[in-house]
Amino acid sequence: MKVINASSEIPNMTSEEVNKFLENKLNLQLATIDSKGDPNIQPVWFYYDKSAEKLWINTSKSARKTQNIKKRSTIYFSIDDENPPVRGVKGKGTATIVDDMDMVLPMGEKICMKYLGTLDHPIAKMIFEESKQGEVVLIQITPKFFSTWDYGKLSF
Repeated sequence: MKVINASSEIPNMTSEEVNKFLENKLNLQLATIDSKGDPNIQPVWFYYDKSAEKLWINTSKSARKTQNIKKRSTIYFSIDDENPPVRGVKGKGTATIVDDMDMVLPMGEKICMKYLGTLDHPIAKMIFEESKQGEVVLIQITPKFFSTWDYGKLSF
């Protein structure tokens, strides 16, 4: 994956640092464009498959972000940690809606395990029940690049 510097004044992360950073439990801010041309930004849980270089999100089939992506697949995203040392990853990508149950359920498990640490949590159970009813889809994001910053690398 191409990693670029978000700012010439702020040091960036290496590919290895990006991979490690994307394992965190921070929300991904997903930006789509609605039918009126207005931005829609939603915080979402995500899973990063570093071998495939894809970001995965599970969401409702009827969610505004899902509908927006069906009309316009170009998205922007940002994951940032506001706690010192402030750092983050943002980028532009192409989003695809995936409704194949053979992918929705296993990826839902990975996302729930990342954020909840268990599949016995009521939220995980709700996600799986809705998935089995066909109400949950995946958003697969293929990033074009990662633009990064890491204030922890600054020398004062």
